[in-house]
Amino acid sequence: MIGIVFNPTRVERSALEDALAAREEPVEVQWYETTVDDAGEGVTRQALSDGCELVVAVGGDGTLRDVAAALAGTDVPLGIVPQGTGNLLARNLGITLGDIPRALERAIDGDESPLDIGHINLHDRGEEFIFLVMAGFGIDAQMLAETDEEAKEKAGWLAYVGALGRAMAATDVVETTVVFDADPPATEPAHTVLIGNCGTVQGGLRILPDAEPDDGLLDVVLVGGEGPEGLQWLDALKSVVWDNGIRRAVTRDDSAVDTATTRHRQAVSVRVTLPRPLPFEIDGEEVGETTDILATIQPGALIVRR
Repeated sequence: MIGIVFNPTRVERSALEDALAAREEPVEVQWYETTVDDAGEGVTRQALSDGCELVVAVGGDGTLRDVAAALAGTDVPLGIVPQGTGNLLARNLGITLGDIPRALERAIDGDESPLDIGHINLHDRGEEFIFLVMAGFGIDAQMLAETDEEAKEKAGWLAYVGALGRAMAATDVVETTVVFDADPPATEPAHTVLIGNCGTVQGGLRILPDAEPDDGLLDVVLVGGEGPEGLQWLDALKSVVWDNGIRRAVTRDDSAVDTATTRHRQAVSVRVTLPRPLPFEIDGEEVGETTDILATIQPGALIVRR
């Protein structure tokens, strides 16, 4: 039996029923609707209790994250029908956007592959989250909020140039203390820290080119450094948009690029301490301000159909 967890604010059940009715091979389905009080985790646990052997999440990245939290560590695979604004996980996994029948077909009949799950502990707030794509503060949080959806549809990665400029103007350099794995703490100026399980954001821009969703590693980029403020912003823009985006597409070079103001590192855990609270983003959703972040990776915690 297949459990379909869907967000009714993103898709109507009838559209999913029509797509299932068009299949040559019928399937047995149990429906689970998310609510304001249960964004997906509770109903997914109910689907598991009901004996569902596959759970298909229909919605945005928030819905996927909640469903994944319930499926983590089980042998029940996750199918994905992306119906959100960003659809970051679907983009990184190559899952069809804007075609419900095709996405359902892949969710039901596709191949299975492991997916790592990132865990975020905000120590100062006593809160824990999971993430599937990317988390961070600075440009990461601001860029996603500043990019116009219509512009992305029309201009692709070019829409991020203006968005990054606005994000940089709203982001301050702070003395950031970072601990990778068991290394000694290091303090350096930074205005952005990105922690990724996957590397691609909206518009197909790959800002963490070394990130793979199943390599058991977190990919971390720190953007900051010394020098005149204006030049620093320009160098950060060049690194994120050109060196790790356009340059990679042109040269087919998949490696991350370090510059005078940008540093990359892979690790299984990273702790970031800030001198004052800053907005923090998880999979395209701002979760509030924090000063103390611990990120870890849970390798192969989820099975995905795609």
